Amino acid sequence: MTATPHPTTTDLLDFIAASPTPHHCVAEASRRLDEAGFRALSMADAWELEPGGGYYVPQGGAVVAFRVGSKPAPEAGFRLVGAHTDSPNLRVKPVASYVEAGYDQLGVEVYGGALTYTWLDRDLGLAGNVVLRGETAGAVEGRLVRIDRPIVRVPSLAIHLNREIRTDGLQLNDQKHLAPVLGLAPTKEAGDGSDRDALQALLATTLEVDADRILSWDLSCFDLLPPTVGGAEGEFIFAPRLDNQAMCHAGLVALLRAGESETPEATSLIGLYDHEEVGSASTAGAGGRLTEDVIRRVAEVEGPGAVAGGLTRAAARSLQVSADMAHAIHPNYGDRHEPRHHPAMNGGPVIKINAKQRYATDARTAGIFETLCREAEVPCQKFVTRSDLPCGSTIGPISSTRLGIPTVDVGNPMLSMHSIREQGGAEDPERMTAVLARFLAS
Repeated sequence: MTATPHPTTTDLLDFIAASPTPHHCVAEASRRLDEAGFRALSMADAWELEPGGGYYVPQGGAVVAFRVGSKPAPEAGFRLVGAHTDSPNLRVKPVASYVEAGYDQLGVEVYGGALTYTWLDRDLGLAGNVVLRGETAGAVEGRLVRIDRPIVRVPSLAIHLNREIRTDGLQLNDQKHLAPVLGLAPTKEAGDGSDRDALQALLATTLEVDADRILSWDLSCFDLLPPTVGGAEGEFIFAPRLDNQAMCHAGLVALLRAGESETPEATSLIGLYDHEEVGSASTAGAGGRLTEDVIRRVAEVEGPGAVAGGLTRAAARSLQVSADMAHAIHPNYGDRHEPRHHPAMNGGPVIKINAKQRYATDARTAGIFETLCREAEVPCQKFVTRSDLPCGSTIGPISSTRLGIPTVDVGNPMLSMHSIREQGGAEDPERMTAVLARFLAS
């Protein structure tokens, strides 16, 4: 008999299903914030902030949301949770449509460190942001698009034509072998002009606009198989984009949960950033100014009790949790793990530590997070990569350096990281959410 998943796990699956791209993830987070009474702000406007008030600032594939504390930020500081909305995938190129061997195909670029072989022979949709020519001179309009049907596919090569795969392994060239097939191209006899653009025609039909209004796009392929609970007893989650929308969801739900009873003294904030998988160096990334500008306005300009120099004082009283998924011990590749650090799925949040500062954790911040876990009655684990293997990184070192705020790197353990379809523990979403909610309310 399969166990009934925790409501937080079910809600996570709904969140991921609604978020095929970072832009859609921000739209879903914004929708939930609106429902909770948060108010959208623009960085271009003057703000009027009140203690206990909830606000958010969307910016492309990123969003910063915060609840103003009952005490001024310079006196109580900030409690921040950072995560990222993006995942490795296949991104559609600016000039994408072409015909090869009678097929309409799309040129794509590999975004981030994708396990590209997992994208073969999958039913894929297309989603993202499309920019249209506006109604007035020089104006543009952004539209979210989501084609939720099997529209493209990256076909693998039959073994009869690639027998060396058994000895040499699968070797994919990103330029030649990953281009999805969109359809069959009309024959020349059909009178279809050489300037035909299959993608532009598809987008125009989907958005119900004239094709000449379409200027540019930020489009991704995405897996159409829905997220689900799996395993013999329902102990697993099988889903795309667990890294890192699972942590975006945990931070968002924790922010809403932390202010349900009373307003915490410290201003609580979540930063859901884009472009972590490619280095975070963008206006929507953790290396940009968005969070810094927001907390400076809260501490020094428009927040209750704001004073000149307030950000420096607030930062000294602040703490950040960088939440990004962690590696669970792999049963088939145990030798790739550090022998005495074996995080297990459904074993609770993982504190990530690296002596070369690929993670921002230090002994103090690790101790604080472990204490929060104990107070929440949640088990806690630790991860260190093998000394002879390179270590991945997160937004933690980037954000903590920029903001000057001590940080701990944590995440829920998972398998198949950077695959088109990943695997996590069904008990871990609620555990991480509970600890983050306790943190944001502290």
